[in-house]
Amino acid sequence: MKQKNPTGTVLYTIEQTIKEYRKISQKNIGEIVSDITVDQCLVLLILNENLNYSQKEIATLIFKDNASITRIIELMVKKEYLIRKINELDRRKFNLEITEKGISTIELLSPVIKQNRTTALDGLSANEIELLDKVLNKIITNCKTK
Repeated sequence: MKQKNPTGTVLYTIEQTIKEYRKISQKNIGEIVSDITVDQCLVLLILNENLNYSQKEIATLIFKDNASITRIIELMVKKEYLIRKINELDRRKFNLEITEKGISTIELLSPVIKQNRTTALDGLSANEIELLDKVLNKIITNCKTK
């Protein structure tokens, strides 16, 4: 028997969708690299695209607060996925570099990430995905402007 959504809204379903996607993503990532989380993987992917992102920009991109991203980065440095270097121009800031372990992890996990997305979107047409994206972006806009 299907349980009824406790709030009776699509917003609850969206949250449940995200949680289920993160759960399957973590399971699949953990089968390949056992000591990395979804959020840590996202940080690696973001930095792989642009090492010049600030900690605040990374936090915004993965929907975390500054304290959370600080902890995530600290763990990634301890696990040797990242190296933190003092910025020579502004000693209060630091630069992040991806280690060889981080680079090989990205290479190992890229097919898993692609498969996670394929699994999640299985059975949806390109038109449905485009419509879903438009609808979700409308909800985001509504929430930001009110």
